[in-house]
Amino acid sequence: MAEGLLGEQRPLAGFLDADGIRDSVDALRDAFAAEPHVRVLHTFAAKAASLIPVLRLLADSGMGCEVASPGELRLAVEAGFPPARIVLDSPAKTRDELRLALALGVSVNADSLGELRRIEELHSPGSRSVLGLRVNPQVGGGSIGAMSTATATSKFGVALHDPGAREQVVEAFARRSWLTRLHAHVGSQGCPLELIAEGIAETYRLAEEINERVGTRRVTGIDIGGGLPVNFTDDEARPAFAEYVAALRRAAPGIFDGRYDLVTEFGRSLLAKNGFIAARVEYTKEAGGRRIALTHAGAQIATRTVFMPDAWPLRVGAFDTEGRPRTGPPMVQDIAGPCCFAGDVVAHARELPELREGDYVTLYDTGAYYFSTPWAYNSLPRPAVYGFAGKTGVMRFAPVRDAQSLDSVAEESGLRHADALTGLRSMS
Repeated sequence: MAEGLLGEQRPLAGFLDADGIRDSVDALRDAFAAEPHVRVLHTFAAKAASLIPVLRLLADSGMGCEVASPGELRLAVEAGFPPARIVLDSPAKTRDELRLALALGVSVNADSLGELRRIEELHSPGSRSVLGLRVNPQVGGGSIGAMSTATATSKFGVALHDPGAREQVVEAFARRSWLTRLHAHVGSQGCPLELIAEGIAETYRLAEEINERVGTRRVTGIDIGGGLPVNFTDDEARPAFAEYVAALRRAAPGIFDGRYDLVTEFGRSLLAKNGFIAARVEYTKEAGGRRIALTHAGAQIATRTVFMPDAWPLRVGAFDTEGRPRTGPPMVQDIAGPCCFAGDVVAHARELPELREGDYVTLYDTGAYYFSTPWAYNSLPRPAVYGFAGKTGVMRFAPVRDAQSLDSVAEESGLRHADALTGLRSMS
């Protein structure tokens, strides 16, 4: 607030801890470094924070990038990731997407046997792309169904336990010498480490089976995905990456013996704890005996929390008009957002010091999937995002994304084609 990044004219912003992001990357790298025989490409899941300055910081920290759309691939290239350190995953890649990826030398994980046949049509021996196939180990789901990708009917990958599917996968590798990687991802938030590890172990066993059947090391790499869940209840980052590696070692110790290159695709676990949202309290009111604080942070930037509050609860901080922590006896309050529907509440019945007009609330653990991927409901403009660093006591800020202007909102909403429909009539 002292820097003018928040105020009446700037009632909403996202903030990212640059030093914290570097520390998270170091923790991931250190956890796998404890396994000296394994070679690992750590990629960041771009969807978790699709902001070029964030991606460039990660590239500068030695990370690769996992992308799942043409837009994310463009962002990764602009951020400076070398093509050899980019992995393309998506269940619906077009031929044009595949042509571009193969021309660039980006690694590609086919999501189905049908896509594998399409890649075969487009692939040339000179391509530098590492090519893989995603499988669904069908080990079950976690507590959030929408985040579980290894259920019996998941839309992702080749379902290994369906009749005949495993044999088809083995045959696909036997027939294609250029197919060298297996990919699996069990899920993320709500999935326990044991479930994630069992899915990777099932994939490892499949790699062993393929290589034994083919009679050579056809599968040379395993993309083990990401999915480490995040603790949203307090400041501690748990489970730790070292716990994840320990779970993998228990479930599939052979994966670390050096015969397979590994790829990881973590996103939320690297960024969530390193970001927060700050929003001005525009009004307060009473309804049915409940205090409601109406803020500028709602479903447009906390979409999952608003629609699935039990699965995605957020911690809330209360601050006064000068940005100092609010004190006083706790009061039960709802923290509501600006969107024009009744359910736009980011925190229900929270006990907080009494909030007043002009105060601020913070939504913690929102560095991934929140302000970086806003929802354009009510044509609300995207908020500004700032990076910060201040380990030595001197706080420094840098712009990551400017607040969206109303001119930009109008342009995105078809301003230049304003008369397109008024002159569109059927021919008589």
